[in-house]
Amino acid sequence: MPLAVYILGLGIFTQGTSEFMLAGLLPGMAADLNVSIPDAGLLISAFAVGMVVGAPLLAVATIGWPRRTALVALQAVFGAAHVVGAVASGYQLLFATRIVSAVAYAGFWGVAVATAVGLVPAAARGKAVAVVASGLTLATIVGVPAGTVLSQVADWRAAFWAVAAATAVSLVCTVFAVPGGRSDVEGAPSVRAELRAMARPQLWLSYAITACAFGGVIVTFSYLASVLTEVSGVSEGWVPAVLALFGVGGLLGMAVGGRLAEQFPIRVLALGTGTLAAASALLALTARSTAATVVLVFVLGVAGYVTNPALQSRVFALAPGAGNLVGAVNTSAFNVGNTLAPMLGGLVISAGFGFAAVAWVGAALGGLGLAGAVWAGRLQNRRDGGENRSEKSRLSRDDRPVPVRLQ
Repeated sequence: MPLAVYILGLGIFTQGTSEFMLAGLLPGMAADLNVSIPDAGLLISAFAVGMVVGAPLLAVATIGWPRRTALVALQAVFGAAHVVGAVASGYQLLFATRIVSAVAYAGFWGVAVATAVGLVPAAARGKAVAVVASGLTLATIVGVPAGTVLSQVADWRAAFWAVAAATAVSLVCTVFAVPGGRSDVEGAPSVRAELRAMARPQLWLSYAITACAFGGVIVTFSYLASVLTEVSGVSEGWVPAVLALFGVGGLLGMAVGGRLAEQFPIRVLALGTGTLAAASALLALTARSTAATVVLVFVLGVAGYVTNPALQSRVFALAPGAGNLVGAVNTSAFNVGNTLAPMLGGLVISAGFGFAAVAWVGAALGGLGLAGAVWAGRLQNRRDGGENRSEKSRLSRDDRPVPVRLQ
């Protein structure tokens, strides 16, 4: 695997830390900025919305740029936004920096995945995507807890400074490790050509599976701390360890999915979403059992991330002529699930069904993802069958004896 692919994963790690670290910083931020915790929580929603909108916009805006140039520019904007956020004295300015950060991060995601896919042979695309995406999983295991500890030792602004510094290091590594120059954009498709390549029903079905699969795991993860302490009887001191176990499961799932994504994409999607639905339903039923909950948290991590490489790499195979836009819209699809699923979970809790009931939302979304994977498999088989019949017909014509004309 080229070094550049691992550097791209580093970029996702530094920026992904910022995406999730606010969950541990909200109390301190609310007190310092003199706002309520729910208002501080809107900073998380602002980031998610910025991701959804920013990914396709940045893909179009940078379509003619050399990819290294785009990656460096987006990291520079992301780091600068965190510097401004670290010194912000008011809530409104910090809110604006979160949106700017999210837009830059979304653009970086799309370009990074497209770059990684372009650096390796077709058979290694799944592994390359898994390496890049594992940066986000490592962010949840290492980066987010580190940011929380830093905010407790100093304050929340120290965590922002740390992200800005780490992004600067990643930017420098990108300059030296990722191929640059004009050669990577020669003959690049126009915006119109990319949009034309996007007009494929199978591609949009894949986006729907992405939103359901990621939403199905993130809805349970979003309220997992409350489930553990309020329902399962886990003490607060053990919550980080259980969350880390989820991350370990995610890394394992990513590694397995990366090896199988190119060869068996539909099977990986079906197995992952099916396991996600079953594990979520079991968690809803057995959440009062500490042992069962801990085991199922690990299974959710595996099931939630085993599909990631297939979801990321398959869209490039479905629309090979839209290398920039296809990955960016897939990033938006991930964040649609990341935004809407926790909202659904909050509605379930507000309706009085309890924290464990959010796992039923995860089960339903996993079931929808499974249905989408099965449908995608049938469409794939139908297309492959048509291509095979066409090939056989061509071969049969070629095998016909050619009449010899005697002179």
